[in-house]
Amino acid sequence: MRARIVLLGPGLSYLAVLLLLPLALLIGYTVFRRGRFGGIAYEDGSTGENFARLTDPLYAGVLTDSLRIAAVTTLLALLLGYPTAYAISRLPGRWRTVALVLVVLPFWTNFLIRTYAWIVLLSTHGVVNSALTGIGVIDRPLKLLYTEPAVVLGLLYAYLPLMVLPLYSAIERVDPQLLEASADLGARPARTFWSVTLPHTLPGVLTGCVFVFVPSLGNFVVPELLGGGRTVMVGNLIRDQFLTARDWPFGSVLALALMAFLVLLLMAQAWAGRRLGGR
Repeated sequence: MRARIVLLGPGLSYLAVLLLLPLALLIGYTVFRRGRFGGIAYEDGSTGENFARLTDPLYAGVLTDSLRIAAVTTLLALLLGYPTAYAISRLPGRWRTVALVLVVLPFWTNFLIRTYAWIVLLSTHGVVNSALTGIGVIDRPLKLLYTEPAVVLGLLYAYLPLMVLPLYSAIERVDPQLLEASADLGARPARTFWSVTLPHTLPGVLTGCVFVFVPSLGNFVVPELLGGGRTVMVGNLIRDQFLTARDWPFGSVLALALMAFLVLLLMAQAWAGRRLGGR
């Protein structure tokens, strides 16, 4: 018993200090009012008006836009990531390792640097517009930067590896004998894919979608840099409540609401994964 306590001690202490304590502070802030100069006005007593503000159409619109952008990013990541993972799984062992290293290679570079690189690529006089103008495709630069598609592109680039890796793992676990049996029974490759490969990799699809959707929904760096502040997502809204408006109580409510939604999403993914795995 002592050995268990000793071994669990560092991890539990880490969670208590860096997870449970901040979470308790957020929960406590939600029932207070904003101070005159920001922060928390403890002397004014508790209130529930912070939760009522969640129904404001302005904040509901930000949440809807965030869900839409995150969903589009996840769908595009799935459409690009599944063929990529499938192709990698069919490579020889040596080249498979090289391909997986190339997939995770962007993570070796700082996230901000990679995002700023997209500004260089998409700006009015950037690489993309200069190349299109140089070959005569366009007469004047396109408005690529500071748009919603630029935000989606930045999120897609940032989190695509999180889709590829679980899909690759799921495809690798498909029993080759099932594929051989399907072929022996006369099924064409397309029929084998839809009847055997895809159903057996659905848990990996769900995992990859959650891995992309969750960070995309809460990201505030990409909308700020590639959206130019014109595309406001829920992460930007929460950051602004704490750092700009200094309305900590309402910022805490927004953060907890987002966390509750993501926890429900993870629970739904786990339930669906168990059902699919059992089937």
